[in-house]
This record gives sequence, structure tokens and C-alpha cells, in this order.
Amino acid sequence: MPMMPPQSSTRASGGPHPDQPSDVARRLEDVHRRIAGAAERAGRSPHAVTLVAISKSFPPELVRAARQAGQADFGEARAQELARKVEALGPGVRWHFVGRLQRNKVADVVGVASLIHSMDRLKLAEEIAGRAQRGGRVQRVLLQVNTADDPSKAGVASGEALAMVAKVRELPGIACEGLMTMPALDADPRPAFAQLRALRDAARERFPEVQHLSMGMTGDLEVAVEEGATIVRVGEGVFGPRRADSS
Repeated sequence: MPMMPPQSSTRASGGPHPDQPSDVARRLEDVHRRIAGAAERAGRSPHAVTLVAISKSFPPELVRAARQAGQADFGEARAQELARKVEALGPGVRWHFVGRLQRNKVADVVGVASLIHSMDRLKLAEEIAGRAQRGGRVQRVLLQVNTADDPSKAGVASGEALAMVAKVRELPGIACEGLMTMPALDADPRPAFAQLRALRDAARERFPEVQHLSMGMTGDLEVAVEEGATIVRVGEGVFGPRRADSS
């Protein structure tokens, strides 16, 4: 009977991933080149932009390969998957939480994620603040802004962003350090990014700690950097295409 070929590595969801760890370093180099080029065009230093590699749905071996290639910041969108990756990867990783956060999952994220990008309502901010206080820490967050004014999308309305920052900063145990947005998929992202930058600049005049702009993903990171992003969130650009059945 002929020998069966060895099975390839699998995702948490159970199927093989087409990319290999050896591809990750090459992809990372390409993303950093794209960031540097956009920063140069905008007269910025590429060192002013933090790359968060969005590892959602990618297996730990690809995340480990990125870490070995020098990538330190990774983003997850689900509390359960974040917990699994933290256990698998161990120390030396800065985790970001980028997904919609439910109040009943706050305890699993506060103190684990160095930065929560998706704080989008006051009740959630209060839950985060309370949990952080009980743990004797201050949780860093970004306010998610719905620059598309799309009622189906998460985030506060643009016109309510400054008032929300003012309310959140009064809560002990939480520090709002900037803004995040996800532009509409079928639209030019530049107006949304420019709008978020203008909101950040207005907020920073009143609240100097509001510094960060988390915006831009694999397909539009250059535009985001040109418009002032301090954080870009790149998944497939680092790890390769996601499986069609991953969500």
C-alpha cells in the first residue's frame, strides 16, 4: 500500500492553510515597504506608523512566524480566539482587540489586550473601566467612529465623537488615546480617513492624550498613512488570503 503524504498544518477551524510560515517574512517586508513609501510621500516618518498584524482566523504557526520575523503587534477580533492565541504564543507579543466587543466578554479582554480599538458606546466604556479598576489597571482604548454614518455599522456618529471622548475620559480605569474607523467597502476611503483625522485633531486640542488614528487595512493602507494613520491593521497582506469559509 502506498504511503499517504503528510498532512499540512491546520487552522483552529480544522482545514489546511495555503500559506506557509516561510511566506510571512516576505509579506511583512512588502507591507513595511508600502508603509514607508506612503509615509515618504506624506512627509512622515514610517516609524510613526505601527503595523498591527490582524491574525484573526490564521493559525498560531503563522503568527509565530511573523513574531520571529520581528512583528510584535497582533490583532484579534474574538475574545475566545484571543485567549487561544495568547496561550499558544506566550510572552513577547502585544495584543490588540479589533472586533465588536460585547459587554459579557470584557473580562476576557481587559488586561490581555494592550489596546482595544473598538470601544463604541458609553455602557461598554463603563464596563471596561470597572473591570480595569477592579484589576488595578488602566485599559487603553480607541473610540470607534462610524464615519460612513451607516446605521448597520458599529461606531459612534461623527458628530457625537468629541462628546463621547469627554464622557469616557471622566471614567477611572480607562484611557481613550485616539480614534478608529472602518470606511465603507464600496467607497473611496480617503474622505473617511481625512474626516477621522480632523476629528482627532479637534479632540486633541481639548484632550492632549487623544493621539492615535487606527485606520487602513491591506487594500488601503497607503491612503491611510498619507492621511495620518498612526496604526494600520493588516491581515491578508501579512498572512495571505483567508480561507473562504473563515469569518
